[in-house]
Amino acid sequence: MEARIDYYANPVGAKFAKHLTSAARSLEAALPEGIGGLVTIRASQINGCGVCLDMHTKDAVHAGETAVRVALVGAWRDAVVYTEAEKAALALTEAGTRLADGAGVPEDVWADARKHFDDDELAALVSLIASINAYNRLNAITQTPAGNYTPGQWG
Repeated sequence: MEARIDYYANPVGAKFAKHLTSAARSLEAALPEGIGGLVTIRASQINGCGVCLDMHTKDAVHAGETAVRVALVGAWRDAVVYTEAEKAALALTEAGTRLADGAGVPEDVWADARKHFDDDELAALVSLIASINAYNRLNAITQTPAGNYTPGQWG
């Protein structure tokens, strides 16, 4: 598979990607450890973004996440390896990623997230969900191939 355009080598695309990455990184400190990785993996699974799955699964393992937790993200509701806060973040991720399905973010999903996260953490979580969805779309539209990522390669 070859990308339709080398988006990240294009001056316009690279500039936007740099700003999007900078914005996403600014959120890491506001979220409990590990939540960001789970969120980016789950949204990328839903959106079928191989590039982001390649990157975020490898980064999660590199950061110490267990293979079992990474493997079970897609079946988080049935898994006993996640905390209630992590499950609330994953539910919000799914609702925020599947907006086109018409349900929006149900009140019970928001209430559960609110129960586990303060305002700063919620703002970071919502922003991270938005940013990973943007990245998933960039890669899907350009058909950027997956599989070549090395942990830490993009900073």
